[in-house]
This record gives sequence, structure tokens and C-alpha cells, in this order.
Amino acid sequence: MGLDLRKPIGIFFLVLGVILVGHGFLTRGAEMYAKSLGININLNWGAVLIVFGLLMLIPALLSKGGGE
Repeated sequence: MGLDLRKPIGIFFLVLGVILVGHGFLTRGAEMYAKSLGININLNWGAVLIVFGLLMLIPALLSKGGGE
């Protein structure tokens, strides 16, 4: 019985990244980004979290046993 933590961690960060990217798209050009030099931090970090989540999830799914 092997416990592969990559699968739940990958799902968590993937979902969190999708939420942040969605929020970043919905609030493009909002006044709140003036404080961050016009950088849409939600969109950028959401993309980073999606990439990290995929880096954790894909190897877990491709491993023997599918991470279960």
C-alpha cells in the first residue's frame, strides 16, 4: 500500500490555480492592480499554480497504479 501525495497536492494546486486565473480574467483592468504597478498578480500566480499542479499530477497519474 503506497501513498502517493502527488495526486491530491496536484489536484489542490490545479483547482486553486484555475480559481485565481478565473478571478484574474474577471478583474482585468481593475483599479486594485494600480497598487501592483498594473501587474495582474492573480492571473500570473494562477498560471504558476496551474503549472505546479500539473507537474505534480501528471507523474502521479502516469506512475504504476495511477497513484492509488
